[in-house]
Amino acid sequence: MLTAFARAFRTPDLRRKILFTIAIMALFRLGSLIPTPGVSYPAVQDCIAQTQNNSLLGLVNLFSGGALLQLSVFALGIMPYITASIIVQLLTVVIPRFEALKKEGQQGTAKLTQYTRYLTIGLAVLQSTTLVSTARSGNLFQGCTADLVPNDSLITILIMVLTMTAGTGLVMWLGELVTDKGIGNGMSLLIFTQIAATFPSALWQIKTAKGWSQFIIVILVGLVVVALVVLVEQSQRRVPVQYAKRMIGRRQYGGTSTYIPIKVNQAGVIPVIFASSLLYLPALVAQFQGPSTKGWVVFINTYLTRGDHPLYMALYFVLIVFFTYFYVAITFNPDEIADNMKKYGGFIPGIRAGRPTAEYLDYILTRITLPGALYLGLLSMIPLVALRLVGANSNFPFGGTSILIIVGVGLETVKQIESQLQQRHYEGFLR
Repeated sequence: MLTAFARAFRTPDLRRKILFTIAIMALFRLGSLIPTPGVSYPAVQDCIAQTQNNSLLGLVNLFSGGALLQLSVFALGIMPYITASIIVQLLTVVIPRFEALKKEGQQGTAKLTQYTRYLTIGLAVLQSTTLVSTARSGNLFQGCTADLVPNDSLITILIMVLTMTAGTGLVMWLGELVTDKGIGNGMSLLIFTQIAATFPSALWQIKTAKGWSQFIIVILVGLVVVALVVLVEQSQRRVPVQYAKRMIGRRQYGGTSTYIPIKVNQAGVIPVIFASSLLYLPALVAQFQGPSTKGWVVFINTYLTRGDHPLYMALYFVLIVFFTYFYVAITFNPDEIADNMKKYGGFIPGIRAGRPTAEYLDYILTRITLPGALYLGLLSMIPLVALRLVGANSNFPFGGTSILIIVGVGLETVKQIESQLQQRHYEGFLR
């Protein structure tokens, strides 16, 4: 990998793209540290220091690199865009118009991207309003009574909502700039930047609380986890496909062999986001009730707000397994793949084309999804176990969403750099 980066920096075009990407990432990180107008920055820092282990907003705060709880200009980070992308992707299965756009190729994809942008801005307005209201009511930090918004006039609130919404729009534009003029997927790299920014503080907190011996053990365990994640993320079942020979005029077409790659972790990080969001909703509703003696509020505050509680862990694990199967079922359509193969003369050796091919693909997908779902569930348990054993906060770096994104984006970016290097250097091929 180091050799690939060295060769990339020796190539002027690639060097320019890499430096542009790094500059955008630095600008994005700078915006995450600028407080929103109307926010009392000292009060926010005091509350963060008092509530280090508050995990209620853990996932959203993780994706914003800690900017959410600091109420910065980029407080919402990339989360509205992620939510909008997931919603649009799910709607392609439900709405025929969206499904037709998906099949239209580049033009249809551009239209769906435009819908995603509009939805992102709408969600940003909604989420920024909720965040400002939560900060005004004093419910953003449990156990902290500092006045985060000293001037709660209507003009100030509107300016805060407008600033956070504009910050989300700017983040979306920066991500698209990186995709067009830089290296890798822009949105993924911005998420990578924010999550990587939390690593040093999370690790140093472990060292401060438990000492050097526990710190070294955590680092060693983290390296093992990263190696296992790389192994599983690269694992796939390759279903062989043979295309029959066809004569069109005097030319022969087909006769080639290829394969359908079915990854062990076909769903990626989406099931973890779904499960975290679903468990976050009842805790948020209970938090707005304040101190209450109602049975359901007491139950939620007792069992569903602490990540180290066994019931919370069990529900989290079951939801991840469920959403893994759910998401794979709506994104991988065996019937559509079987029809396309039949249309172009493709078949799986030993399996008849058409319905038997679809059933065979569904059989493979169902069984390969099980280890993928268990892998996601166990990996997501690592931060929760660390919360109990090591005393780390909910953003423990080596596990769950953070390590999946760090490893996945890193591998994909390196692959893109290597592929662009192969397009520019032909020495090995000519030899």
